[in-house]
Amino acid sequence: MATKQKIQNAYIDYILTEGNKPISVFAFAKKNKFAEEEFYQYFGSFEAIEAGVWADFFSTTIKEIQNQEVWTTYSVREKALSFFYTFFELLKKQRSFVTYSMSHLKKGLHTPVALKEAKEIFEEFSVQLIQEGLESNEINDRKFISDRYKDALWMQVAFLLNFWIKDRSKGFEKTDEAIEKGVNVTFDLFQRTPIDNLLDYGKFLAQNAGFKMPF
Repeated sequence: MATKQKIQNAYIDYILTEGNKPISVFAFAKKNKFAEEEFYQYFGSFEAIEAGVWADFFSTTIKEIQNQEVWTTYSVREKALSFFYTFFELLKKQRSFVTYSMSHLKKGLHTPVALKEAKEIFEEFSVQLIQEGLESNEINDRKFISDRYKDALWMQVAFLLNFWIKDRSKGFEKTDEAIEKGVNVTFDLFQRTPIDNLLDYGKFLAQNAGFKMPF
């Protein structure tokens, strides 16, 4: 009897061995010795399998890091770093699949179908982190901008995935360096900066236009 995991594993094995998707669900099911109807109990298409694999990458990572005893002691910056380091450690086990999938994603302004569910999972995680950071003052609340912080974190995912695919360094040490620098720069931008102080000062002066300097 087919299971979700068995179908996923068989699909990944097929595309990595053959270099393309199966010609039909019927042929795929027959090759792997299960009934076609069993396939549709879990997936509506081959694209749905791929989307499910990506979603599992993200949900598994989040579950793993949140189950760590030290999780509650981390700052939001450290939690974000923990996600990315753990995420790419997980991807190492499926690098051939990730490389294949990334090379077949449709490029454009919109999120590829294969990553939509994964993005929703990551955005939910990101919103929780950002809200925690706003409440602890680790992240600066900026009108009209704070709601876009989650997009900046998703951009880090996209950038680092492409970087990792091209990384040929030993143990992907360049990717580890890119994670550290990229996440730290992003959270530096999330925090209060001299520009925020300048804007607050300008707002204060605008609200107190009648104030006169003593010289």
